[in-house]
Amino acid sequence: MTVTKDRVVSINYTLTDDEGQVLDSSEGREPLSYIQGVGAIIPGLEQALEGREQGENVSVSLSPEDAYGDYNEELIVNVPKERFPEPEQLEVGGQVQAQTADGGVQILTVAEIGNEEVTLDANHPLAGQGLHFEVSIEQVRDATEEELDHGHVHDGSDH
Repeated sequence: MTVTKDRVVSINYTLTDDEGQVLDSSEGREPLSYIQGVGAIIPGLEQALEGREQGENVSVSLSPEDAYGDYNEELIVNVPKERFPEPEQLEVGGQVQAQTADGGVQILTVAEIGNEEVTLDANHPLAGQGLHFEVSIEQVRDATEEELDHGHVHDGSDH
């Protein structure tokens, strides 16, 4: 079956950076399953898999623009340390959650901890990096109406 819009695609993958360091992999886990065409995975990978067949192996190299975007210095903010309930628990490289203006949640990385301020980075940790995927398309099937309504794959558990 072909990878096209509104089909559930299950893949095994290994993700590496430009130096060949493994950043993530499905090895030892269940394949990653997503609905093609709903934006559940990064755009460049979704586009590279479109039209491919179950059983295919695909190598994909993505520029930052097709992955997590360019690194944006404007997404660095300084926040007074007193705004954190437990500032002594903060660690450089750790992540904190912030509420967005529309009520959503945003994840920020702690970039620096000063005496009075904490520098937070709202860029995705992989922003600005070229990414390389080795993908094996394990299964392709039509998504159910419920999966399409919900925008994600149901694995048969009480989701």
